[in-house]
Amino acid sequence: MNFRLLSRLLGIIAMLIGATMVFSLPWAHPALGLRGTERSIADRPFETNGFLALLVSLVICLAVGALLMWLGRNSKGQLYRKEAMAVVGLSWVLATALGALPFFFAGVELGPAVRPLAADRPSEMLVYDFTGVNWRRQYVAWPIRAEPRAAVEALLEAGARGLSEAELGPHAAELRRLVGEYDAWDRALLAPGEQAAPSDRVDRWRVRWVRMGVIDCLFESQSGFSTTGATVISDLEDPALAPHCILFWRSSTHFLGGLGIIVLFVAILGQGSAGKALMRAEMPGPSKDGSLARMQHTAWLFASIYIGLTLALTVLLWLLGMTLFDALCHAFGTMATGGFSTYNASVGHFVATGQPFGVAIEYVIILFMILAGTNFTLLYYLLMFKPGKMLWDVEWRTYMCIILLVTLLVLMFGHVYGDFYDDDPAKSLASQTQHAVRYSLFQVVSIMTTTGYGTHDFDAWNSFGRAILLLLMFIGGCAGSTGGGMKVIRHVLFVKVLRLEIEQSFHPSVVRPLRIGGNPVDDPDLRKHILVYFGLILIIFVASWLCVVTYEPDATWSGTSDHKLLDTASAVAATLNNIGPGLGTVGATRNYGHFAPLSKILFTWLMMIGRLEIFAILVLFVPGFWRSR
Repeated sequence: MNFRLLSRLLGIIAMLIGATMVFSLPWAHPALGLRGTERSIADRPFETNGFLALLVSLVICLAVGALLMWLGRNSKGQLYRKEAMAVVGLSWVLATALGALPFFFAGVELGPAVRPLAADRPSEMLVYDFTGVNWRRQYVAWPIRAEPRAAVEALLEAGARGLSEAELGPHAAELRRLVGEYDAWDRALLAPGEQAAPSDRVDRWRVRWVRMGVIDCLFESQSGFSTTGATVISDLEDPALAPHCILFWRSSTHFLGGLGIIVLFVAILGQGSAGKALMRAEMPGPSKDGSLARMQHTAWLFASIYIGLTLALTVLLWLLGMTLFDALCHAFGTMATGGFSTYNASVGHFVATGQPFGVAIEYVIILFMILAGTNFTLLYYLLMFKPGKMLWDVEWRTYMCIILLVTLLVLMFGHVYGDFYDDDPAKSLASQTQHAVRYSLFQVVSIMTTTGYGTHDFDAWNSFGRAILLLLMFIGGCAGSTGGGMKVIRHVLFVKVLRLEIEQSFHPSVVRPLRIGGNPVDDPDLRKHILVYFGLILIIFVASWLCVVTYEPDATWSGTSDHKLLDTASAVAATLNNIGPGLGTVGATRNYGHFAPLSKILFTWLMMIGRLEIFAILVLFVPGFWRSR
């Protein structure tokens, strides 16, 4: 292993990550970073904490990069496959660590320190344990009487801003009595004036919010770079909890990870013949015909299409009424198939708040999610006025057929079970049917492309609709796209391999080549690679699921474990396949913040191996990989 060369390349990547943080700094200014609910700069002050956090993080990135480049000075030798895999794997580990710094230094707060228990336990509530790091049980059940419980539930409903003494009325005295009886409640509840806070909440009773720890920051960073879109942050709309400039950095990690850190690295710096090894080690999916011979030119081509589509989507969303901040963040999340939004209701926020072009925004994002899940080589041919290449591509046709078929099935079963309809007499049947089509199509495309945006709470759908979305998580987009998952082409090949194996069981003398689109596959090992990949995914999924089921306490489900098996399975599937939201406790309206730290570490690892398709990460744990030639 050429450690000096490895160190020098990692140093350059650390500097590139630090340099991209510069673009998040301006959004701390009141004149920028406005969202739809903030039409005036008077609505928000300068975000000092976020600005300083990004500045300190930037300096650390540059310092780490300089140190690694100094250690790798005078490096010689060629970058072989082993070094390329090490650079790719370690660069994502390094990016996760450096990308977590802004969240940590800004003190982003992920959720309230109090959670309600199941209805059959009215005399207790879950309170966050502030006394130390608890690797398994973060929330502990503490007793509470009926009167203060009603007040605490009202505070939770009011969010981080809390309620005034006048709004609480006689319940304020109950809260004072509660914090005097138990130290845990004293730490979890904030009396008026007890802690420094913005003027809109300093004189109110509030539930204390939990700051993101190191593991939470690593989770959020990896979720961004791997374009998973899973989050631990409960409230994205309160700048006192999550500054706008930090949210912009959060979306920027999608932009960097969408096409791939290494692809952008090769596009900018080339690296000669080593660029081929680097790109092959990072780009997801089996290799496809049609890529250009020179890797730097290919990297520039893919990066240009990616950036061009991102800019086009930004302009369209801005013209449809989004602020520039919202347009950029949602364009980053769409083209990277990531799914980080700037609103708690995700993309559904724009229709829910009555924006004039809210429906148009959803359809535009649907179109660009489909493009983001398409092989970029096919998009290149489309730009070269060769649409036939796309239309006759087996993978793309299968990809579109799955989207249309699953949308139709979800729509049919949703109609039978009434998932999309309400009893409002003001809405005509045609209007409700239009809503149903939009909800179904958006959610199917979002899960299929592994974007993870939401416009409807699909966790409240019928069992068939939820089940088919869970299965859809294991398909993903096309190879050579920004989409995650196992890729459509692998499923196409897997079905063909099974058919050949079945035929050979009763015609052992017949030898048929594996074909794609009528053409035989040149790679003789492809059949073995497909079966090995499916086997590894199954093993990793089952092993991770069993770990989470065994380790995660019932307190994660508010004291009841009725849905624990399904919820943990969907959480593992959603992180391994880079989807983001799952079912139940990680559904469309929930997040991963309440999971135990060790479970979050496992999810972080799953997101990384899912994005790099297993091998670039697993080899880092093989001792022989690090030995000299």
